[in-house]
Amino acid sequence: MSTTVFTNARIVDPSRNLDEIGSVVVQDGRIAAAGASALNQGTPGGAEVVDCTGMAITPGLVDARVFVGEPGAEHRETIASASRAAVAGGVTSFIMMPDTDPVIDDIALVEFVLRTARETAAVNVYPAAAITKALEGREMTEFGLLREAGAVAFTDGRRSIASSLVMRRALTYARDFGAVVAHETLDADLAAGGVMNEGLFASWLGLPGIPREAELIPLERDLSLARLTGSRYHAAKISTALSAAAVARAKSGGADVTAGVSINNLSLNENDIGEYRTFFRLSPPLRSEEDRLAMVEALRDGTIDLIVSSHDPQDVDTKRLPFADAADGAIGLETLLAAALRLHHNGDVPLMRLIEALSTAPAKRFGLPGGTLRPGAPADLAVVDLDEPWIVREDEILSRSKNTCFEGARLQGRVKRTLVAGRTVFQA
Repeated sequence: MSTTVFTNARIVDPSRNLDEIGSVVVQDGRIAAAGASALNQGTPGGAEVVDCTGMAITPGLVDARVFVGEPGAEHRETIASASRAAVAGGVTSFIMMPDTDPVIDDIALVEFVLRTARETAAVNVYPAAAITKALEGREMTEFGLLREAGAVAFTDGRRSIASSLVMRRALTYARDFGAVVAHETLDADLAAGGVMNEGLFASWLGLPGIPREAELIPLERDLSLARLTGSRYHAAKISTALSAAAVARAKSGGADVTAGVSINNLSLNENDIGEYRTFFRLSPPLRSEEDRLAMVEALRDGTIDLIVSSHDPQDVDTKRLPFADAADGAIGLETLLAAALRLHHNGDVPLMRLIEALSTAPAKRFGLPGGTLRPGAPADLAVVDLDEPWIVREDEILSRSKNTCFEGARLQGRVKRTLVAGRTVFQA
């Protein structure tokens, strides 16, 4: 039995409301003890001892929204390359979206993802299955078989389901199988032709805008249907104060709903687009500074439950285009934690709440192991220097695609070591 002891670290474990200086003992791939009293019985004989003075240890991050090119677009990202990017950012588990070619809408594709991840990935990869066949929003997939095969959630990825009847049926079926429906809401008619947030800045740039109501209207429909069906609903990515208020109302009414936010909508606003910088063309679009601040407040007060990277690799052919023609999306696995730590360093969100939203909350919502340093749990953890400054440089990005919103950004807080099941998979 191999034993590693991390000493003199700041232990941040939201699952136990623990924030104290102490040690973490890892034995045979699992947490044996974590906290100030972890070494009350002394250091186990033969253990490797790692001094983590000045470092923090957190549960490994759990990213609930990651787009990967494999199968079908391996030139953008493979499961293996995504996992290398993940461990560099302290992410030990991620949920993979079904937007692949072919779409993850039958058990063969779920099994392919799980098998490929076992063979090539350094992290835990959990497939989400499509709600509707080919993501077309019409015919539902076989929820029971997909769930049994290993799908941890149901989502149509980047697409929104227009039919209220299809959404009601999906929520009902998901409820019967104990699954979460994660939906990204965008009214295609209201958003038609829009490429950024609707407002004065879009007018200055001469670009068509997407109104906030294009997100809100289908979201309010979904929240009503979640209440009607008694199902577990997750608003995958919200971006406006109006959406946060709708989620808060649904929660206060007793609906089993949660909400996520992209790190981009927490860290950036529409002004970052500057002079048509296509790496900042995202979905949902970067909103006004008022909406960004509303997202931060909603995260702090618990209206928003979790933070996602919304890692969406795009290549040169889809990004080096006029802004209106470029594809949506940005990579984010490697910068997720550091970008989130901006909110800790400027005092907007407590560190405990940030780690909860990045790790404990997504693991709990989707029923995944991890997200905790509780004894007996898998030893998925990150050793982090919360204060180390660094600059995001394209030539150091591990993802196959380089379309980051943070190129050249000065960040503070860097992962020094990542463990998955007790095995070191990344060390700076």
